[in-house]
Amino acid sequence: MKLIDSIVADAAGIATLRRDLHAHPELCFEEQRTSDLIAATLEGWGIPVHRGLGKTGVVGIVRNGSSARAVGLRADIDALPITEKNTFAHASRHAGRMHACGHDGHTAMLLAAAQHLAKNRNFDGTVYLVFQPAEEGGGGAREMIRDGLFERFPMEAIFGAHNWPGLEAGQFAVKTGPVFASSNEFKVTIRGKGAHAAMPHNGIDPVLVACQLVSAWQGIVTRNKRPIDTAVISTTMIHAGEATNVIPDSVELQGTVRTFTTEVLDLVERRMKQVADATCAAYDAACEFEFHRNYPPTINHPAETEFVRRTLTEVVGAENVLEFEPTMGAEDFSFYLLDKPGCYFVIGNGDGTHREAGHGLGPCMLHNPSYDFNDELIPVGASAWVRLAEAWLAQPRP
Repeated sequence: MKLIDSIVADAAGIATLRRDLHAHPELCFEEQRTSDLIAATLEGWGIPVHRGLGKTGVVGIVRNGSSARAVGLRADIDALPITEKNTFAHASRHAGRMHACGHDGHTAMLLAAAQHLAKNRNFDGTVYLVFQPAEEGGGGAREMIRDGLFERFPMEAIFGAHNWPGLEAGQFAVKTGPVFASSNEFKVTIRGKGAHAAMPHNGIDPVLVACQLVSAWQGIVTRNKRPIDTAVISTTMIHAGEATNVIPDSVELQGTVRTFTTEVLDLVERRMKQVADATCAAYDAACEFEFHRNYPPTINHPAETEFVRRTLTEVVGAENVLEFEPTMGAEDFSFYLLDKPGCYFVIGNGDGTHREAGHGLGPCMLHNPSYDFNDELIPVGASAWVRLAEAWLAQPRP
């Protein structure tokens, strides 16, 4: 493993900063203290910053030489609306808010890379350090793009990374093509006619319709799309009724749809509505169908993915650069990849044994109240960021 000595030497200080971020989590588009700390830290290292994109986003600029080439490195900065179960010293000081996905660690790794890049500037061109708010459901990437990220900071490509529990610390995983799924939500209201539960013939039972509908939608996954295509329809909420002896007037179904391609998503949405309308009509019930597309699938570009694989191999060795198994989770880095070439990869967070005494029950998994970022990753991730930036800018211009 070829880590950068100065980054290793400064890792303890960056870990202290990371734990400060962990203790003061902020939710999407509310990351004021977080962005203040990021901006002040960068400016203290002589790095110019621009603020306000995506409301609370921060972009640091490290330039050297005369080349017009530029590359972007992204870290997300927001926390989750989860009450932390850990009791160690750097646990969240705000009930109902927690860095349960490691964005504090992502921020720390990019800051560590920024510190080295600013001190050494062993490249010719520009590195844009993109500290993005509101990944957790707010679409902060989309909002930074709408605010002119790529026009004001014209990077050739953009790269991002996420810690990955279960993968050994010091390992990476990367894959060309779809790596994270699209994220979409639906809400269906079935309107029937209430009646006494002992006399169901006097009403139109929306609960019966809802049960038929939840089951029928799974036929879309198994019988409408090609078996080699991937889709998940999950009905996660059913709201109905107030008394055991009364058939309610209506039922509300909510849930999510995940796919790796827009074509499959188009099919699923169309068929879900058709099945909902037809099933409700068959039982003389009315149907209100809503479908919201949140994040598109995250699809890595082939050339940039192979570039990441080669560069990471030089840092940690081929045995520590694995093939990523795509997940049906979602990631708003997808918006960047619609506009720019790039790659999103993962870095191992270990099995949870890095946690100090005082953590809560449960595994150290993402979005778990007992999660904590593994500070051993800071020099690994930061070294990878530096080498990616240097290698990208050292390539012959296409």
